[in-house]
Amino acid sequence: MDDYPLLNAFLTMLYFFLWIMWFMLLFKIIGDIFRDDSLGGWGKAGWTAFVCLLPFLGVFVYLLARGRSMGEREAQQVREQEQAFRAYVQQAAEGAPSAPTTAGEELSKLAALRDHGDLTPAEYEQAKTKVLASH
Repeated sequence: MDDYPLLNAFLTMLYFFLWIMWFMLLFKIIGDIFRDDSLGGWGKAGWTAFVCLLPFLGVFVYLLARGRSMGEREAQQVREQEQAFRAYVQQAAEGAPSAPTTAGEELSKLAALRDHGDLTPAEYEQAKTKVLASH
């Protein structure tokens, strides 16, 4: 261990960390290129070739030219996934056969969902009205 001082070990770990981060950034950009619907086939091929053949320059130019829209596309994808999840949960909750419950039990479940933050106050009031109307 005397042949490899602590500073060299630290620098080796730093270089390794930067190398891993570089590949994560490269893969994220390549994924964004193929996810972007506004780019045509030639645009995607051009950006991919640029990023793969001249990786450092290609990545930096891509981030400068399309970095803002890259974040917007990521946020849009997250919103779409969340909407799809909410729609699935709502569909599963409506279609699932349930044991007969009393209005009090259903209201306490709704209150727990509201307190946990899963339901907004407006959604809670709407569901509460529906429960009270059905019982």
